[in-house]
Amino acid sequence: MGKLTEVFFRIGNTTFGGGYITMVMLGRDLVGKRGWMKQDDYDLAFSLARITPGTNIIAFCAAVGSLLRGWRGAFLAVMAVTLPSALMAVLLQQGFESWRSHPYALSAIGVTSAAVTGMMWSTVWMLARPYIGGSSLRDKWVRTTRAVLLLGGSCGAAWLGVTPVPIILVAMVVGFLWLDEDRPTGDKQ
Repeated sequence: MGKLTEVFFRIGNTTFGGGYITMVMLGRDLVGKRGWMKQDDYDLAFSLARITPGTNIIAFCAAVGSLLRGWRGAFLAVMAVTLPSALMAVLLQQGFESWRSHPYALSAIGVTSAAVTGMMWSTVWMLARPYIGGSSLRDKWVRTTRAVLLLGGSCGAAWLGVTPVPIILVAMVVGFLWLDEDRPTGDKQ
């Protein structure tokens, strides 16, 4: 239980740019580096956290902690991620209020905003990459076309003000109807 708490504490409190970046970094560690969970379990936790009302990172940590160590894992994962970050946010807010008219502070905030934007695009790429390409030329074309259409359509719809629920429902229907022949179906042979 201590190792799990340490992972959530370390990654949850040393990544910046929002919950998605933290979720991707946790996935790299828990799935790729440590092998504590399967990619499908990570994808499920990520998807459920995304559609859960409220803060997505908290729902994600609770889901992953629960999958790995039950309710105690869920509780410790959420506490390890939220308490230090909340304290840091209060201290940063106090510092910002004290320095908000200082030109160096404003410059630092502008540069940080640009870096966070880059990290968020990196997260988008890491999440979309497994769904691009395939084993044959036809599969590559079909999977890449589907990924580009869904990613572009989702971004366009969100930019036009469509709320997440209809976007997710349409993507779910498209995914249901437009099967991925390269991805395993879960049937045992």
